[in-house]
This record gives sequence, C-alpha cells and structure tokens, in this order.
Amino acid sequence: MTGLTTHVLDTALGQPASDMKIDLYRLHGEKRDFIKTVYTNDDGRVDGGPIIAGNDLEVGQYELVFHAGEYLRRSGATLTEPAFLEDIPLRFAIADVTAHYHVPLLLSAHAFSTYRGS
Repeated sequence: MTGLTTHVLDTALGQPASDMKIDLYRLHGEKRDFIKTVYTNDDGRVDGGPIIAGNDLEVGQYELVFHAGEYLRRSGATLTEPAFLEDIPLRFAIADVTAHYHVPLLLSAHAFSTYRGS
C-alpha cells in the first residue's frame, strides 16, 4: 500500500478512538491548504484506504489535525475547560510518494504520542 494512513488509539481506555474528526492539510511555507476531513471508524482507522495517495500525494510538508477534545468529551474523559488537548496538529514530511506513510496517534486526556508506523 502507498499513501497516507492513520489510526487513533485511546490509551486511557485501552481501545480504538472511534468517530474522531481529522483534517488534512498540505503546507507551503506558512500557507496551509485544506485537503479533506475524515473520521475514524470503530477500529480507530479511516475507512476507504489511504487518506491521500496516487497523483494527489506530493513530496512536501503535511499536517494532520486530530480533533481530540470533541472525542474525549464524548468518551467521558475528565477534562478541564478548555481541554488541555483540544486540537492536536501533527506536521510531517513526505519524501517518497511511492511509499506508505502511517501516522498513528496514541491519546489520553493529558498526553499523546506518534510515530511513523508501517
């Protein structure tokens, strides 16, 4: 598989984070071009294959914005208002458009981590 994929795991609950809104942008210096909005399924993944692939994928900088606050409120997490983690922007680069870039998010109400997965 080539292209960009993601998934979200709720580490506090030990389960996938379902129905989380995620926005994808392509970055051009300080300019952000919106590409699309997707939502995680019951497995914490995005249905329909890669979020972006093929001719739509270009070498360059991208940003995934995970709307964590909305999800955490629905999941019953104890949050301050405003939430410590409301929106989580993850910026990364794609250097090879023929490769697979998997960018998962591990999430709790007060922490997150990410990595380039397979």
